[in-house]
Amino acid sequence: RGPRKHLKRLHTPKHWMLSKMDGIWAPRPSQGPHKLRECLPLMLILRNRLKYALTGKETKMICMQKAIKVDGKVRTDPNFPAGFMDVVEIPKSRDQFRLIFDTKGRYVLHRVSDEEKKFKLCRVKKQEMSKKKIPVIVTHDGRTIRYPDPSVKVNDTIKVDIETGKAVGHLPFTVGSTCMITKGRNTGRVGHI
Repeated sequence: RGPRKHLKRLHTPKHWMLSKMDGIWAPRPSQGPHKLRECLPLMLILRNRLKYALTGKETKMICMQKAIKVDGKVRTDPNFPAGFMDVVEIPKSRDQFRLIFDTKGRYVLHRVSDEEKKFKLCRVKKQEMSKKKIPVIVTHDGRTIRYPDPSVKVNDTIKVDIETGKAVGHLPFTVGSTCMITKGRNTGRVGHI
């Protein structure tokens, strides 16, 4: 049968905030750096949040004009899954946002400056040696970064330069660090470890 290609509105994550009565279907996110229930498809960003389009067809036209960048790369798929800490950029309207949770666990498009859009913070999910004995870390958005700083451990946060994809900073997961919860009932709450 293969993977499912449709998604009904009633089964969408609550934080997408789709009305129950607007139709039967919802955009099913493509496979990508974020999981289906932890992402926001570009279509919902353009149509439901920014109101740049009225219909799904219009959002597709906007995407096919190569008007949308996610983390510095042009994305033409209207179902592309943008997720936590991603930088969504629309050069034509000079908009640039970072996807962050509000205190209720919903995605908010937070406007960022030109300086801030150059980096993102990524949580380290996995640390391993590759077959050729190269140390590698894997981040929450599916990036693999080779030869990281030896002091980086799982659950730490690294600052990634979006243009080069290299880690330029490191924030350890220790007592006293400021953190944001990204899963579960407390999603979006900020506190100290």
